[in-house]
Amino acid sequence: MYAIVEINGQQFKAEEGMKLFVHHIKDAEEGKTVEFDKVLLVDKDGAVTVGAPTVEGAKVVVEVVNPLVKGDKVIVFKMKRRKDFRKKNGHRSQFTEVTVKSINA
Repeated sequence: MYAIVEINGQQFKAEEGMKLFVHHIKDAEEGKTVEFDKVLLVDKDGAVTVGAPTVEGAKVVVEVVNPLVKGDKVIVFKMKRRKDFRKKNGHRSQFTEVTVKSINA
């Protein structure tokens, strides 16, 4: 059984026991459970239910493993040739590590 769920504007395929790295959830604490009710699709052993736009009464329950995980550093380098213009910038995205506990549909 799996579900396609929207979490913070991104869609994830969620199965029980799966570990996900989602965009940072601000009020998440370690060990706390969070419910997401924007379930777009549910597959129960071949019986597929597609929502319009979401599946009624379906939700995915996850447990927060690590509330703040930093991603890899991304370097942004801009340059214009023959103009003496160089700009170097970078950032590290923040994620929250969650584990899917159950899919209720």
